Amino acid sequence: MEAVQAVRELEEAGIPVVLATGNVRPITYGLWRFLGLSAPMCCENGGVLWHPDWNEPVLRASATEAKEAAVWLANEIDGVNPHGIVTNRWRESEWCLYPDEPLEAIVQAVQRSPWAHLSVVRTGFAIHLMEPHLSKGEGLSVLFEKMGWSVDDALCVGDAPNDLPMFELLHWSVAVGGAFESVSEAASVVSPHPHGATFPPLVEAILARKAGDVA
Repeated sequence: MEAVQAVRELEEAGIPVVLATGNVRPITYGLWRFLGLSAPMCCENGGVLWHPDWNEPVLRASATEAKEAAVWLANEIDGVNPHGIVTNRWRESEWCLYPDEPLEAIVQAVQRSPWAHLSVVRTGFAIHLMEPHLSKGEGLSVLFEKMGWSVDDALCVGDAPNDLPMFELLHWSVAVGGAFESVSEAASVVSPHPHGATFPPLVEAILARKAGDVA
């Protein structure tokens, strides 16, 4: 709960927190409500941008081709479940296979398929099949433009390969302890604290910097 309280302290200080995630809109919204956030959400690796006050979400892709590719992959590779992970029932812009399915075989098969243009990205929770223009970086770029924010004023925290485009966009990046090696190598700073334990000292530093700027 210390990480939760730290994030809430940012919002209380007038610093908006954006959830940029590979997860679906309903689950992200639940977390958004629990944390007491105010900024729009970047869901499905930038495929869905949304705030409850908007009339409708910004859908940057369709899940149709990714789902078709998953069905084809199941016929080509033993052990691939075309239905994928449970949250696919709510997916709007991509499709996700189970994370323990054979990544290398999936990548090679997609490259020789009618869906060779799709990106294949593995995280700790799923193997994402998505259109090539989708990424957290591209999604946040659209969101920042919509909100009138500057990427120079933002800092991001991540742990998985789908966070790398976000790191490239926002310049200031923190890899949590226990992140994928590629993410740690790309980050501006690597936290000595594992996962959620990164947030309390990070938020403390951000708020101290903000207080110093005001003073």
